[in-house]
Amino acid sequence: MKIISTICVLTLLIVAPAHSQTMQTLITGDVSHGGFGGPVVKFSDVKGDLGVWVGGRGGWIIGFDKNHSISIGGGGYGLTTQHRIPDQDFLANPNVQLYAAIGYGGLELEYTNRSSDLVHFTATTLIGAGGFSLREDDNDTFFNDGDAFFVFEPGIHLELNVTTFFRISTGISYRLTSGIDKAGFKDSDFSGVNGVLTFKFGSFR
Repeated sequence: MKIISTICVLTLLIVAPAHSQTMQTLITGDVSHGGFGGPVVKFSDVKGDLGVWVGGRGGWIIGFDKNHSISIGGGGYGLTTQHRIPDQDFLANPNVQLYAAIGYGGLELEYTNRSSDLVHFTATTLIGAGGFSLREDDNDTFFNDGDAFFVFEPGIHLELNVTTFFRISTGISYRLTSGIDKAGFKDSDFSGVNGVLTFKFGSFR
């Protein structure tokens, strides 16, 4: 019993001074929260032709103060335009036309500066993976199993506050892929600069 009493006293002596001190944290002040989601359209060069990517992204917004916030979320995108395989000897049957079928997605992080200003800038980074395959013309018949690839895509954007719950941003990103090598297509055919148009709906901070 004496040992237990001694332990309790020592615990109080250690804990009491800790409560009298101000806790130090990496992030100070009031932190607000929000969220958003919406469609995204991207335009890029795909082996000399215009490529259109359609998808969407969303995230959880963490507002540190009126000038700085970040969002943590994800997004996914797919190529909607047709791009015929460069290697026409890939198939023995000349009557079958094959086209690229590609999509990717992953974790997306975004920094927003002065979110309450009518026009402000954001910086984004996507880290993820995708799948590349081949499909026949005008249908969803896939010719063979897909190849997986890594993707890294940073970007910078200007954002307009249309309403309190709706925003539009336009900007550029650079997509870097690693792992595409089939039927004459290479990583360089899908890596490069994108024009990006984003529509955001949500509760912003």
